[in-house]
Amino acid sequence: MIVVQGTGVVAADGERHELPKGGCIYVGRGVREVWFESVGDEQAKFYLFGAPAHTSYPTQSVQPGQGDVRELGDQEHANRRSLNRYIHVDGIKSCQIVMGLTRLHSGSMWNTMPAHTHDRRMEAYLYLDVPQDARVLHLMGEPTQTRHLVVANHEAVISPSWSIHSGVGTQAYSFIWAMAGENQDFDDMDHQPIETLL
Repeated sequence: MIVVQGTGVVAADGERHELPKGGCIYVGRGVREVWFESVGDEQAKFYLFGAPAHTSYPTQSVQPGQGDVRELGDQEHANRRSLNRYIHVDGIKSCQIVMGLTRLHSGSMWNTMPAHTHDRRMEAYLYLDVPQDARVLHLMGEPTQTRHLVVANHEAVISPSWSIHSGVGTQAYSFIWAMAGENQDFDDMDHQPIETLL
């Protein structure tokens, strides 16, 4: 789970984790009771992503910016962004989930370009920090038969393993990316050069 608005508490079998916006928690297999509450005047909102688990890993949380941060892209290509990996093989351990948060820098609009697919996992995007008068055009589908969706703040898109995923906004935004499948190697992806997309 990642907090997408306000500050919230996630309690897993009585163990409380307070997280501001952008904080992440993994709740492992076998936890019986999970509950949520808001801290302060602003109503907290949580994004939940789940997948079947055959192995138990402990519940663990991470504060915003304390994951593995990668600086990607550049201003010339309008895709300068900070990618923060939270749940991955060298971070919070999970059975088959990989999850994090990417923030585009001011003046950047493209995410995940060149687009790519993942042979052995699916991926979902939840767009956030999209201003009310802005939208993101999310690209998806087979590389030779792409489609697009127009999405607003707090809207999600699910991409199966055969579908590309990329997007461009009318202004900067953030998005949560979450993957599930047998392969948790973050960098295992099949890039689709832009000239091959139709």
